[in-house]
Formats: sequence, structure tokens, C-alpha cells
Amino acid sequence: MTQERDLADFLREATDEEIFEKMQELELQTESGRFAELSSLVALVETEIEQRFPGQSLAPYMRWKQNRLL
Repeated sequence: MTQERDLADFLREATDEEIFEKMQELELQTESGRFAELSSLVALVETEIEQRFPGQSLAPYMRWKQNRLL
């Protein structure tokens, strides 16, 4: 539960850029087989993105991610 609390504290103060970076970090970690232990953290970040960008789901994050590849 500590990880969730620490992440929730971070999300309250983080910029959009920092939140997108955290989501990317978590995605990379889940790809290495840690999805079960990180799923609650991913859900927290997804919720924060959706609250910051109402009605857009994860589109702002996906645009950010695509722009970083260019």
C-alpha cells in the first residue's frame, strides 16, 4: 500500500510532463513481466490523466508519447 500512497502524493504535485513520464516508466516495467504488481499503480496514473483531461481518456498521454518518438 505504501507504493500507492507515495504515488498518489507524487501525482498531486506533478506536472503533466512528470505524470506522462511516470506512466511511461510504469509501462516499461509492466512489459518486463511485472504487470500484476504494478497494475494498481498504472490505474492510479490513468485516473489522474483522465481527471486532468476530461473526456479524452489517455489520448493526451498517447500524443505525448508519439511526439517523443519523432
